[in-house]
Amino acid sequence: MTARFHIALTFDDNFWAPAYATMRSVCLFAHRREALVFHLCHRTLTPEHRADIERITSEFPVTLHWYDLDQSEMFRDIAARMPENKRLSNIVYARLMLDRLVGPAVERILYLDCDMLVRDDIGYLFELDLGDKAIAAVRDTIGAFITGGRDLKRNRDIFDPADYYFNAGLVLIDVAKWREADIIGQMEQAYATGVMQRIYYDQDLLNLIFKDQWLKLDWRWNTIDARHAHEGLDPAILHYTGENKPWGIFAGMLQSVAYARLYRHVMTNELFYRFARHRWKQWWKKRLRLGR
Repeated sequence: MTARFHIALTFDDNFWAPAYATMRSVCLFAHRREALVFHLCHRTLTPEHRADIERITSEFPVTLHWYDLDQSEMFRDIAARMPENKRLSNIVYARLMLDRLVGPAVERILYLDCDMLVRDDIGYLFELDLGDKAIAAVRDTIGAFITGGRDLKRNRDIFDPADYYFNAGLVLIDVAKWREADIIGQMEQAYATGVMQRIYYDQDLLNLIFKDQWLKLDWRWNTIDARHAHEGLDPAILHYTGENKPWGIFAGMLQSVAYARLYRHVMTNELFYRFARHRWKQWWKKRLRLGR
């Protein structure tokens, strides 16, 4: 039995509350809570919001490790040079550095996006036999469109639509094999040859690096674009990849996503409504800037 369950999240200050909700959902549905170790790769995080996240240790016997990416010369260099993800920011590149952040003692780590709700025991994933595979993940339901774009013709010299493509919102990682893959080195090479400028950021890169080297998990461990209909299928992890999120500031946003009410209570009502006020302020600031 695995002694510790190492889980990594990456987020900036705009996602502190969803990060907390993902972490708390892991805790609520895990049986061995004392085995949970969260590796929190963050940037621009205010002391107030860090304190919000640290409150989880008063409810559950978990361990937190913090990594301030603003103090990482490697991350700053990568974030400045690589193609910018305008929707998610260049925090997406942080997961590529996990092997360099967590150290040699961590043998297996589960990466989770912060727009996820866990409702099953993640201990199951840590007991999986990966065989000779470097990672385990779930096939992306729209992988061919992500790589191929309109008419599925873009980047056909890089990707074959017949190949399975995984969603990188959940990745179970054999750290030694991840380290052997030299992901940062391969990213530098892809940038030098112009490939990074053409592909969908780090997710495409990981699919190129680990082609045929990933174990396909059942869909329920990363239920992509989680909608109401999924509730009847007993998903293990909901992934809110669509435009509507369970923390949406407009009522209509909540009506189409799965387990919206459960999500609010997992985040806790106090933090949910405080995060809603935070997002309202951000929304109005953006509107006022556009109106100038």
